[in-house]
Amino acid sequence: MSLFPAEMESKRLRYEQITPETLAPLELYEHVRQDAPHIEDITRHVTWDPYDHPKQAAEWVRACADSFEAGEGATYALRPREGDRAGEFAGVAGIHPDWERRRTSLGTWLRKPFWGRGYSGERAGQMLKLAFDRLDLELVTVSHDPANDNSQRAIERYVDRFGGHREGRIRNDIVMNGEPRDSIRYSISREEWAATGR
Repeated sequence: MSLFPAEMESKRLRYEQITPETLAPLELYEHVRQDAPHIEDITRHVTWDPYDHPKQAAEWVRACADSFEAGEGATYALRPREGDRAGEFAGVAGIHPDWERRRTSLGTWLRKPFWGRGYSGERAGQMLKLAFDRLDLELVTVSHDPANDNSQRAIERYVDRFGGHREGRIRNDIVMNGEPRDSIRYSISREEWAATGR
């Protein structure tokens, strides 16, 4: 049995382990290429750049599968379970444990048509359950670019809901466009999460 589940479901979302079989590299490439719809909005506050070639998508999908098999982390394709966009690729959710420190970081990005639907918070709830119930970790962290107001609002809502708190500004924590940038970090402990009744 893998450390991570290959598939999960929450109220409105399905989570599928990213492999070449579950997310065709060309399907991914259509959403992350240089001229993809809304790509500038999607990548403005993340640490990756739009892809120049389908080979980059194939390499990333393979790296996700390898990381999953090695127990180093899990990256999932997010797909709505119902509605007019049911089954459509909505974005990505990742969980990346630091086993020695008994903590993990979460990450996500969504295609613009899926913004503003509360999917980030729903995904966070599912990932917290995975981190604490299945992986037996003690702390979950999440960060955002200080200029990303949308992520800040979404993160603050679910961090508050699950009993966590803002840790503060971590200087030169991420690299964007080849330049070091600060991040704002939050954390939720297993005890804080359990006290909220999940």
